[in-house]
Amino acid sequence: MISAAVESTEDKIQEGPIRCIFFSEFHHIAGPKITCQVPDNFVSKDIFDNVSVYIIPKAQLQRSTITVTLKDYKILGFPVKIDDKKYARNAFYFNLCFVCDSEARTVHYEPVVKKMSDFLMALEIENCFLSTSDDKSRLAEMLRHVMQELNLHKMCTLTEGTMTSHLKVVKLAPEPKPVLDHQVPIFLEGREAFHSDQWDLTTQQVLPYIDGFNHVARIAAEADVENNLVKSCVQNLAYYSVVTLIPIFQYSNVYAATPKLKQLAEDVKLQERCISYASKSSRQPAYLRDIYRTYASMTHSCSMRDLCQRLNPQNLRINERRLVQFGLIEGFIRRVYKYPILLPGVPYNEETRNNPVYKYFTGTYNLDEICCSTGQSVAQIEEIVERDPNIVMLWK
Repeated sequence: MISAAVESTEDKIQEGPIRCIFFSEFHHIAGPKITCQVPDNFVSKDIFDNVSVYIIPKAQLQRSTITVTLKDYKILGFPVKIDDKKYARNAFYFNLCFVCDSEARTVHYEPVVKKMSDFLMALEIENCFLSTSDDKSRLAEMLRHVMQELNLHKMCTLTEGTMTSHLKVVKLAPEPKPVLDHQVPIFLEGREAFHSDQWDLTTQQVLPYIDGFNHVARIAAEADVENNLVKSCVQNLAYYSVVTLIPIFQYSNVYAATPKLKQLAEDVKLQERCISYASKSSRQPAYLRDIYRTYASMTHSCSMRDLCQRLNPQNLRINERRLVQFGLIEGFIRRVYKYPILLPGVPYNEETRNNPVYKYFTGTYNLDEICCSTGQSVAQIEEIVERDPNIVMLWK
């Protein structure tokens, strides 16, 4: 079965190498045909004949990225038409195509195929590089060079006569999730690694307030920037892996260790980074055993306040706030959220009718979200929950 579509999103598909690059053109007598491919005969004549209508398409699809998916292959092309009376039928049609495995992700090759097609079009307009000779050895050499360099190094340089083109495969990150008011952006590298002039004016205004503890709503208030603009800035920074998002830190929070914690016991470089990040002082760093014991002691039944009272991380030379940050970033621990739920079928009394916070007690909002939306503290929300026997707290 053959299908053709302009590819849009392939976030869940794995990237793979280029298996073949071929050059196809429209011959005024023979019709569409492959005149050059590397490796030779990778795409058979039978397969090409079945999909040729998409390789050399009608005028409406010229200069459009087209992906054809077959059982074994995925063919990515950018058909080009050059109008000129010197050609038979007054036009020259060609398509440079990349061939990958049918399950492979190819969206990151689209700009490369387009740029290389434009390079070949310029060569054709300049000196008829593609149309005047049946000997395609130079073109084959070029295609072989591109395939090898892109598969090995993700970049290559093409030079033909006085013309040069630089090709580079840029890995596309998946679209980041929407940023929420209660989430906390934190730099993945030191702030000093990023120059403010790299960013737009709004982002420059927001950056000084990103400290790993301020949540988005607070950043918006302190930076005096509209909330949705701050969310867009943080989402953009997350897309480029400048920041990641972690939960608000409070001593009432509960965290739980994850299976990834065992990596800390096995990876020496990870241990060094963790000690450097979580120690109160670089002159007297914390011991790994104390850091590991603190992480391992994080369970569903123990708040951060309880843990600090029991282990006293300050005496162990540990900065517990930064310890939590590092654990969340690396996935050693996860936040255990609390979700208040008003039991169904409970009749509304005066408090439930007059207190707007009750509309959040549906089990879909955690305490962080409720606090950011209502301006109330965790203690105030928990007091309401404690006072009303019709509300239960779900931990997950």
